[in-house]
Amino acid sequence: MSETEKIQQNKNPLRGLFNYQWILKNIPFFLFLSVLAVLYIANGHMADKTIRNINNTTKELKELQYEYKTLKSEVMFKSEEQQVIKATEPLGLKVIKETPVRLKSEK
Repeated sequence: MSETEKIQQNKNPLRGLFNYQWILKNIPFFLFLSVLAVLYIANGHMADKTIRNINNTTKELKELQYEYKTLKSEVMFKSEEQQVIKATEPLGLKVIKETPVRLKSEK
C-alpha cells in the first residue's frame, strides 16, 4: 500500500465498517431497533394520555366534592326547624303545641 492510501484509511477508520455487505447482514437488527423505537414512542404517548385522563378525573372529582359539600350545607340549613316552619307557612301547616293522642284498637 502506498502512503496516501494509509493516510486515507487512518483518517476514516470507520470506512471499512459501513460497507454494503455489513448493512445487508444487519438489516434484521435495524428493523428490530426501529420497532423498538416505535414502541417506545407509542408508550410515551399512552403514558401522556393516561396522565391527562387522571388529571381531568381529579379535577372533576374535586368539583363534585365541592358541589356535594355545598348541597349538604344547604340541606342542613333547610332542614332546621325554623326553616321548615317558614317553608310550610304558605301551605297553611302549623306546628302543633299539644301532644298527640294515642288510639287503642279493640280486638
